[in-house]
Amino acid sequence: MTLNTSADAPLPVGEVSRLIGGWIDRLGAVWVEGQITQLSRRPGAGVVFLTLRDPSYDISVSVTCYRQVFDAVADVVGEGARVVVHAKPEWYAPRGQLSLRAAEIKAVGVGELLARLEQLKKSLAAEGLFAAGRKKALPFLPQLVGLVCGRASAAERDVLENARRRWPAVRFEVRNVAVQGVHAVPQVVQAVRELDALDEVDVIVVARGGGSVEDLLPFSDEQLVRAVAACRTPVVSAIGHEPDSPLLDLVADLRASTPTDAAKKVVPDVGEEYERVRLLRDRARRCVQAFVDREERGLAQALARPSMEDPYRMVDGRADQVSALLDRSRRTLGHLLDRADSELTHTRARVVALSPAATLQRGYAVLQRGDGHVVRDPAEVAADETLRARVAEGEFTVRVDA
Repeated sequence: MTLNTSADAPLPVGEVSRLIGGWIDRLGAVWVEGQITQLSRRPGAGVVFLTLRDPSYDISVSVTCYRQVFDAVADVVGEGARVVVHAKPEWYAPRGQLSLRAAEIKAVGVGELLARLEQLKKSLAAEGLFAAGRKKALPFLPQLVGLVCGRASAAERDVLENARRRWPAVRFEVRNVAVQGVHAVPQVVQAVRELDALDEVDVIVVARGGGSVEDLLPFSDEQLVRAVAACRTPVVSAIGHEPDSPLLDLVADLRASTPTDAAKKVVPDVGEEYERVRLLRDRARRCVQAFVDREERGLAQALARPSMEDPYRMVDGRADQVSALLDRSRRTLGHLLDRADSELTHTRARVVALSPAATLQRGYAVLQRGDGHVVRDPAEVAADETLRARVAEGEFTVRVDA
């Protein structure tokens, strides 16, 4: 529907509504699935009005049908029921309202619901949302527990009372939501996301009492499953009783059979932990005592050894031997020094006797030429040559007589 309009040439509202109605009239009939949230059957009226809502999203559409169409399923269909409607879109131009004109209504049976859930389960499992490797471990002692449950419900009471009975100091951040019906999925999803965004929340518990398959359908919704899979906080599923198994049980990090069981798995029992601490303390005391006793025995055995009773006995026993060796070494060293002194004295005497200075002391002289050479032969000197004579007490010059 392409129109040439502008601020100076607008279309009237009626014309726009007429054009929209003409476009919608060209649409064919469709099969639509949803949940009945409002049902109006006025006595004597030939038309039944109802509102069909998508339980996973906040979207609804008005549906009208002739009375005989609804009477065919009136015994099994009411508010909250899931139905499949074969209807044609209609546009009510005076009010600008879209609705569906139903020609056939079929109730969705339990078997069909279970088949669809099984198909959704296989699809999500193929994506790995139920894989054990992505499960997060629960903290040993959560300081703050997020709880998503119905307002003033038995599930809320069971979780709070049993958790506080086990660990009185535990705190809860509670989000009361609708746990069945058309508003359940968006409210539970919003509550889970709010709690997951709180850094102080250590674990999230989604709790609800038992119910029929239809009552528990919101906890198998794909939107809720994906929201829980995206949580960074560990999530505990406590939906229904032991036989109930919505898809939330598969994607949650831990599945509890009942809300009471969830309280037992989320927080430890203070009495059991006290007893465990007592047993560990006794065990530690016994281990330390056994270690001390063993070391004392080892120390007593070490002190009983002869070397520890009289530690100087070995030293005293070797004292005489050390003294004898010391005397022997002194004598040996004395002999060596005396002999060395004697040899040094004799050597000194020989050196003094052979010294040139000693020879000069006996009256000898040494003649040297001007270049310092010693005269050993008369032929080495010439007449009138001046020589230097060195004696014991000094030196003087002499001249060679021709």
